[in-house]
Amino acid sequence: MKKVLIVDDSLFMRQSIKSTLINSGKYEVVGEAATGDQGIELSLDLQPDIITMDNILPDMLGIDIIKELRKEEVTAKIIMVSAVGQESIINECRSSGADDYLVKPFSNESLIERIDKLALELN
Repeated sequence: MKKVLIVDDSLFMRQSIKSTLINSGKYEVVGEAATGDQGIELSLDLQPDIITMDNILPDMLGIDIIKELRKEEVTAKIIMVSAVGQESIINECRSSGADDYLVKPFSNESLIERIDKLALELN
């Protein structure tokens, strides 16, 4: 079972993603973070396989977290999950190390489909 870390400042969004992942029966949610600092700390401590990352957090941008994680050689697959859907932001996130980008709002099916794709790349 692949380990997932959820980084989002919205409690509702964290709970929604967590519920979807757990109900799929394929993923273990090993941690949740509401800030960028927590996200970085938990990524380093928990070594998740996959990280879902919001782009706008209270203390920093998701893109800056990705840059920090890649500098620290965190190899987890990272999927940005954000309401920001501008092509330039999506491209910047991908070039900084995000493996995928999902625009909010999204269906549970599309979330699982994207995470399944990333999980396959880990095998």
